[in-house]
Amino acid sequence: MSLDVSPKPGAAPLSAMLRAQTLMEFKLMLRNGEQVLLTLVIPLILLVMGTRADQVVDLGPGRTIDIIAPGVIALAVLSTSFTSLAISTGFDRRYGVLKRLGASPLPRSVLLLGKVGAVIAVEVIQLVVLTTVALLLGWQPEASGWLWMIPLVITGTAAFGALGLLIAGTLRAEATLAVANLVYVLLLVGGGLLVPLSRYPEAGRQAMELVPSGALGQGLRDVFDGGSAVGALVVLTIWALVAGVATVRTFKWE
Repeated sequence: MSLDVSPKPGAAPLSAMLRAQTLMEFKLMLRNGEQVLLTLVIPLILLVMGTRADQVVDLGPGRTIDIIAPGVIALAVLSTSFTSLAISTGFDRRYGVLKRLGASPLPRSVLLLGKVGAVIAVEVIQLVVLTTVALLLGWQPEASGWLWMIPLVITGTAAFGALGLLIAGTLRAEATLAVANLVYVLLLVGGGLLVPLSRYPEAGRQAMELVPSGALGQGLRDVFDGGSAVGALVVLTIWALVAGVATVRTFKWE
């Protein structure tokens, strides 16, 4: 009886590749101080400080924490699936990481899915931490809102993620960094995330309802107040599909 020790070269199963790539992307995100600042520290600070926001700006009727908490959740989704993803992918392109991985047995689709998986893992941590702190601060959401939150976060992640990859796959890394941070600041200040759309002028409110940040922020406020978010889901789905198609057609790996 002889022992066969001849090599059997071949790629690992796709499921194993995806798990390994997702874990690596997840670790890289947590090791990056700037990304941790964007994804967790800033939303936490805004959540705690936002309880006194009514002393600075008129947020309308209702308890301040009930208005701020859903907006901070929306901001967390934006920071992870758009800003953080765009910046990391842009610099991966610049330093040739995507080019080298693309030449490996790792399919490009699995590479992108690994990034998406890492984003989802980080968002789970964000949601657990932020909702726990918000509840400790006195947030009183309607129970039905938790069920609505899942599809809203998923479609919001898809929309912002597609937009982030669209920017990262077409612009230089430095331009991606500037655009991603600029969009983050602009949407934080006036994107309908923290301030209810009812406080906007009529024309501005109608426009913000069609923007992903406004749709997600107001959608979360509505569902945690006992309402529905069908309109917000439709808007986010359209943005995800359009941006996704544009990303597939224009994304450059190097």
